[in-house]
Amino acid sequence: MPNGNDIGRAQALAGEALAWMAQMRVPPTAKNFEVILAYVGGENAELKATIEGLAARECRFDPSVMASLHDQYFRIRRESDQLTELGSKISTELGSLVKVLNTAGRDQSAYGSALSKASGELDRPDISEARIKGLIDHVVQATRAMETRSKTLENEVKASSQEVAQLRERLESVRREALTDPLTGVPNRKAFDTELARAMQYSVENREPLSLLMCDIDYFKQFNDTWGHQTGDQVLKLVANCISENVKGRDTAARFGGEEFAVVLPQTELADAVRLAGQIRSKVESKRLVKKSNGDILGTITISIGVAQYDMKEPVESLVQRADACLYAAKRTGRNRVTARPDEGSPKTKNASAA
Repeated sequence: MPNGNDIGRAQALAGEALAWMAQMRVPPTAKNFEVILAYVGGENAELKATIEGLAARECRFDPSVMASLHDQYFRIRRESDQLTELGSKISTELGSLVKVLNTAGRDQSAYGSALSKASGELDRPDISEARIKGLIDHVVQATRAMETRSKTLENEVKASSQEVAQLRERLESVRREALTDPLTGVPNRKAFDTELARAMQYSVENREPLSLLMCDIDYFKQFNDTWGHQTGDQVLKLVANCISENVKGRDTAARFGGEEFAVVLPQTELADAVRLAGQIRSKVESKRLVKKSNGDILGTITISIGVAQYDMKEPVESLVQRADACLYAAKRTGRNRVTARPDEGSPKTKNASAA
């Protein structure tokens, strides 16, 4: 039972969360409150860092951003529960199948013993005609019973196999959903973290280059403020498509959070990564945002991109921070450009801005 201190702390955190939501004009929904309560409580360091980063960049915590935060940090828990439940069901089904097979094994053993016993008696020279008839009847009955049990076994195995196959499909579906951003359809932050760690390990083991792009939509807050979060969602989808269309099979484009995207580029030198970033930047700039209701052109979208190449001695956080620093250098120097750190090799600097 919670004591007075626990209740007092919960009330204080709830008040702090509501005050923060009012200050930042966050709609007072249950999901939003769940996110901000976790943020002010400070128990989820990653969530806290993400929200503080968004606030530092003066991001508007509109419904789109809040939905993304809730999905990123709270959907994982639900999916974990689903995975646990499906795993338990598969385990139970496989256990039932094992029991069926064990029973079948005992039936086959008993049938074999009956046949062996009958064969042994039939070999006796003094066996009577009545005994022969009795043994044959017994073997016929045992054979019929075995046929029935075999048919039952076949049906039970078939049913169990189908159930396991269906559960496996559901399990794979949940796993895919757990790694996909529901709005844009590209891999989410969890998938990005997993793929970047895998790519870094491969880079070290095979002495292959690895580069990272960090991309941010320019003036995204302005789109949301002017046209609403539904248009903001349309912008996010458009940019996600442009990025996805320009990456190769081994590369991973993901939604990093909010209006920020990341691209993991295995086996890619810095210069090649910069060129690819330029292609993505140009592709996005060539698009026109059209209002679906009436076909009006709302404007041009641009993105800024930071590029960094992996130093095999650094931790994953350092690579992300360096690419992020390049991204914000691009923002500070005019936006709609690609920027790489000067000390990361050739080319020493690269700014690709629109003419």
